[in-house]
Amino acid sequence: MTERLRIAVQKKGRLADDSFAMLKKCGLRFSIRGGALLARVKNAPIDLLLVRDDDIPSFVSTGAADLGMAGENVLVEEVLTSGNTMDALIDRRLGFSRCSLCLAADANGQIQSAADLEGTKIATTYPGVLGKYLKENNINATSVEMKGAVELAPSIDIADSICDLVSSGATLEANGLAAFETILNSEAVLIKSSREFAGEKQAIYDSLVSRIDGVIRSADSKYIMLNAPKSAVPEISKILPGSDAPTIIPLGDSDLVAVQAVCTENVFWETLEDLKSKGARSILVLPIEKMLG
Repeated sequence: MTERLRIAVQKKGRLADDSFAMLKKCGLRFSIRGGALLARVKNAPIDLLLVRDDDIPSFVSTGAADLGMAGENVLVEEVLTSGNTMDALIDRRLGFSRCSLCLAADANGQIQSAADLEGTKIATTYPGVLGKYLKENNINATSVEMKGAVELAPSIDIADSICDLVSSGATLEANGLAAFETILNSEAVLIKSSREFAGEKQAIYDSLVSRIDGVIRSADSKYIMLNAPKSAVPEISKILPGSDAPTIIPLGDSDLVAVQAVCTENVFWETLEDLKSKGARSILVLPIEKMLG
């Protein structure tokens, strides 16, 4: 019987949606049904365990799951609150669901910097990360743990400031708050324990992470095609962002050549304007759906 790799994934929310999207870009076929706790991948020996986000690190640590896709903020918090005994390590950064854990307070209040936190109360759902920050910065403040609606704490006198996740900042602004310090930048990460995989699981893991790496590389990569005078190729090659040596194809008997390149860095309008200024014409930029190194 073929062994199956188990991946713990958040069962719902933005991180879940982004995780499912990445796995599908890796070619995995599966469907999520209602409140099911397990989804079997149809075309690979992989099972998805659909769980709460803060359970994912412990599932990986105990061996209930082989891998996990979780927010870095959740992993750091669970490791800190477990007394650093949890065996769950970052295997790869996945490049989506980015956010920041920030300190924030009344936009027009007395707390405008970390120095103003001395002797105050801070509401948070991340007491481990906040406690570490306060200790490292020698700030004597009280952490007030909440399970949700942290942004309301100052207005109902539960705390003087908050420590919470910030994406766009709209929620803070709606509650009259302003962030003044970032204590953790977070994104989705693939986590695993320090244990070695046995038997067939290593091969399944190797295949999966190879595909994940390809999806990550292709996310910001672009395929550029252009025509240019042969004499302009050296200067054009210097401008192409994050590209290996481009492919040069002669165009008949003319002095023009076709230049094709995979660019692994962002391609901005300014990049295209620079290419045009060096003699490039008919510039075409295409997305890359898959990339395997």
